[in-house]
Amino acid sequence: MKALLIIDMQRGSFTPPNTRFDTEGVIERINNLSGYFRQTGNKIFFIQHNGTKNNEFVPGTPEWQLLPELNMLSEDMVIDKTANDCFYESELDDLLKKFNIDELYFTGCATDFCVDSTVRSAITKRYDVTVVKDGHTTADRPGLKAQQVIAHHNWVWANMTPVKNEIKVIPFDVIMDDPMCLLARIAQ
Repeated sequence: MKALLIIDMQRGSFTPPNTRFDTEGVIERINNLSGYFRQTGNKIFFIQHNGTKNNEFVPGTPEWQLLPELNMLSEDMVIDKTANDCFYESELDDLLKKFNIDELYFTGCATDFCVDSTVRSAITKRYDVTVVKDGHTTADRPGLKAQQVIAHHNWVWANMTPVKNEIKVIPFDVIMDDPMCLLARIAQ
């Protein structure tokens, strides 16, 4: 069983001055992937950062809310987290085990913080990991443009040595061209 992780796609991360690279494209790809995952009976996890400790991204505030452009259904799971690693002191690992999920697809924000921390954690927890190469985003950083940060992390993940299971970095179009994905879209 597979799960699509949609990490920290929250209003506070996408409102000025917090501009992100290719926001509209990333949202479109996430929405298409979530539709595919639903059609194939796989799970979708929206993960929201709860930054109450830092007095930011406080649950119920506008900045904490998920982007309204995301297609979210009532059967999708919502996970609250308090650290960069989505597994840290959250119910994510328990729910993945409950649903016998062993393969994770990664999307979201920010590439160099929460996405990266969670990818690395998932590898050590022995999940098969697929990072959607153009399904995550970040902002410009000191000395690096967002595109450089994203390209660097995609390269690092693609070249990591997994503990047991595999890690792949695959573009959205390649995932959607997979024969199983095409069959699911034809069955619509």
